[in-house]
Amino acid sequence: MSTYKIEAGTAQHIGSRPQQNDRVALFTAPKAPGYVLAVLADGMSGGAAGAEQVLHTAKQLFDEYRASETVSMARVEELLREIAHDVHQILVMDPRTGSSEPQSSMVLMLLTPQRQAAWAVVGDSRLYRFDNKECIGRSSDAEYVAHLMEQDKLPEDAARKHRQAKLLNNVLGNKQKEPFISFGTQENLKAGDAFLLCSDGLWSYFADVELATVIAKKSPREAAELLINKARERAQGKGDNCSMAILKLVAPPKEEVNYTVQKLRKAV
Repeated sequence: MSTYKIEAGTAQHIGSRPQQNDRVALFTAPKAPGYVLAVLADGMSGGAAGAEQVLHTAKQLFDEYRASETVSMARVEELLREIAHDVHQILVMDPRTGSSEPQSSMVLMLLTPQRQAAWAVVGDSRLYRFDNKECIGRSSDAEYVAHLMEQDKLPEDAARKHRQAKLLNNVLGNKQKEPFISFGTQENLKAGDAFLLCSDGLWSYFADVELATVIAKKSPREAAELLINKARERAQGKGDNCSMAILKLVAPPKEEVNYTVQKLRKAV
């Protein structure tokens, strides 16, 4: 059983772009009580179409997910993998070609009622993990670079350069290359743990410790407002779309004991 309650919220700002191509949402599922799915997607080429597809597919498959009495992290990972796979296939089949092909990065994170978290990341949107004011982990390009070195037999320097090449962008919807999905899990969650899913329009402007401190001190709504304002300030009028989902695990409030004697009605 959980020994915390969840405080969560999402926020977005268009930045200095002509339109908002990021999408972010929090979902619960009718057949999986106690589970929470956070989704963040950054539409790349093709505007917001790719990001919209991530949210649509994630909600559809999560609504169909039926939880068992004992959480199977293998099943949870398979759900996240299926979401990524289905989105990619739908985007690849889109008839548009060239620079208008719908593509998207993706971050999925699922909280279970057994104090567990699992996540899947494709592309340069990020997942951060915090323990109070300390950043204890975040997604990065390291696993993808290692994947290029192993699968494509590239030297490390070449793999890092290819990571930036448009043709080899690790995104959903790239018709030239299958997406690489990095997975992670965390067990024994507790009050004081927190998670941040965000697009590069946010994380580009902050050190890990800054994000950890703000999220530890503020409510999700207050933290989001502060971070967006600071990102806009640091971008100096050149900022990208800025989106985030914040999930904080906090101690449940103590129940007040009521010693007031209640007046009883007489039985008629």
